[in-house]
Amino acid sequence: MGTLLPESAIDSIGAYLASGGGQAIATAARLGPDETIELIAKAGVRGRGGAGFPTATKWASVRSGPPGTRYVVANGAEGEPASFKDRTLMRSDPYRIVEGAAVAAFCVGATTVFLATKRSYAREVLALSKAALEMTATGMFPDLTFTIVEGPDEYLFGEEKALLEVIEGRDPLPRLIPPWQVGLFATAPAGGWEAQSRGQDTLAAANPTVVNNVETLATVAHVLSRGIDWYRSTGTDRSPGTLLATVVGDVRRPGVFEVESGAPFSHLIERAGGARRSSRLAAAFSGVSNPLLPAHLFDTPLTFEDFAAAGSGLGAAGFVLYDDNTDMTAVAREMSRFLSVESCGQCPACKRGTMAITDHLTAIDEGTGTDADLVAIEALLRSVTDGNRCSIGMEEQVLIGSIFRAFPDQIAGRIELTMTRGSAVLVPLIKDIDADGAVTYDERHRRKRPDWTFEPEAMPESTGS
Repeated sequence: MGTLLPESAIDSIGAYLASGGGQAIATAARLGPDETIELIAKAGVRGRGGAGFPTATKWASVRSGPPGTRYVVANGAEGEPASFKDRTLMRSDPYRIVEGAAVAAFCVGATTVFLATKRSYAREVLALSKAALEMTATGMFPDLTFTIVEGPDEYLFGEEKALLEVIEGRDPLPRLIPPWQVGLFATAPAGGWEAQSRGQDTLAAANPTVVNNVETLATVAHVLSRGIDWYRSTGTDRSPGTLLATVVGDVRRPGVFEVESGAPFSHLIERAGGARRSSRLAAAFSGVSNPLLPAHLFDTPLTFEDFAAAGSGLGAAGFVLYDDNTDMTAVAREMSRFLSVESCGQCPACKRGTMAITDHLTAIDEGTGTDADLVAIEALLRSVTDGNRCSIGMEEQVLIGSIFRAFPDQIAGRIELTMTRGSAVLVPLIKDIDADGAVTYDERHRRKRPDWTFEPEAMPESTGS
């Protein structure tokens, strides 16, 4: 059975065509837009950016949506902590992503595709650019234009509504209305930070837009090339196929692994070599988007529905694992700080709430906290989601709440000073994972301020002459 990740990187159009490339768009052209969408629906392809939304449903909504120009956006703006699967895919098979995006454009009637990633991801930008140029030169996609978007490093750049803002030349500040209703370059009000400048027209120019994660689009290309039966031969009925998962933290072999949907989470831990020390793995986090997965749930099947039933979330399948030597108060503090820094400020309850929660957690972590900090955090967690345009407030609410429920003794011990402070924790924002599994983290984020500027890097002290 073929997989999303090839055995070796596909780095030329010749190698791509030899691997079966081009069959997906040919199949779509033979079937037509409606039948292609129906095939994707029967296959059960779901979004791989975090929500698991049915891909065919999104495409059908854009195809039959309000009048206006259609667009397709391939979202490779991977910024979720503990996730490296999109960059791995963009490096190993960018051609499949481009072809999947072309299929989406054909199905919804778009003539422009935006391939979006971060300007700091130079290797991925080069790979996508090369693939788009080479595939366009073959004449495979007549009348279809590809544009590379190199966005900022902000976490919110990966949020689909904020992504549209960046494509239009603004900061990654999420809009109110989703892209499939009001998309790129619309004259209808989009509910953005500068929405008033868009005029007050009706939905005559809503320009509904498809935004799909790059893994989703690569999956679509494989399904159209190999068929529904191939895709459904693995996985579960509701979550067929395979998925790309990242595992970092207290494991022996960090990396990106392709696993069958429905395999137990413990299988993924085994692929990563298990705990790197003799101590026991105590917790896993799916980035900062989903709640804690305590150790007693490590056999949960890797599907959206099973993780939801376990009170967690599969998200982008990027996991950081911690052993029982980890100070979970420090984890809560640093995860909260990450979210408070990355919150854009459009929603005061989110920005002020996450910052205040971080302050209370800092007091507890540094040994100056009291029960009053716990009471304040509990109140803030109830209100931090008020009026949110994106999921950051909910991420704060669910993540911090889950740590408090799973590790109450550690939190209480830091307040009562019966537990000593543990080692500092770094939010697992990945810069790179090499072929040997060595992970490089973005330590620069420690200096990032809530206004998205950076504190100056400390200069080394002079030793004199």
